[in-house]
Amino acid sequence: MRGGKTVKTTELCEQLCRETVEKLGFVLWDVEFQKEFGDWVLTFYIDKEGGVTIEDCETVSRALEPVLDEADPIEQAYTLSVSSLGLDRPLKLEKDFARNLDKPIEVKLYSPLKTASGKSLKQLHGTLVGYEEDSFVLRTQGGKEHTILKKDAALIRPYIEF
Repeated sequence: MRGGKTVKTTELCEQLCRETVEKLGFVLWDVEFQKEFGDWVLTFYIDKEGGVTIEDCETVSRALEPVLDEADPIEQAYTLSVSSLGLDRPLKLEKDFARNLDKPIEVKLYSPLKTASGKSLKQLHGTLVGYEEDSFVLRTQGGKEHTILKKDAALIRPYIEF
């Protein structure tokens, strides 16, 4: 508890480490703390202009270790991981939508979307042209815009054409 309010582990770790990451010239996009194959893993997702290398991840990891060791924000044993965002990282947070505005995305829906032509689509791709707290606007081929509730989307991620 901090100031009478419970702070999530990820939020606390983000607060503790953001300055360190930024001083190294990176953007801290997200922090996850989850069980993977029976072990707890604390993952920091970073980015920078021109992309992130494995050496960048190692540099950030080495800088974060003493910060986390001193603050000791996590009771149980865990593994520290530093990773790039990845090209197809799902859009979850407002900053993910901001980063992908006016870029191509793909959307997988829980239930089919009925189009004006009577088609039912569960998968769409197009350009993210707007977003709000609970919804986003996708412009598909032909210029048709669809406002989709975030809760109706099983997956939203950058569209990568190979």
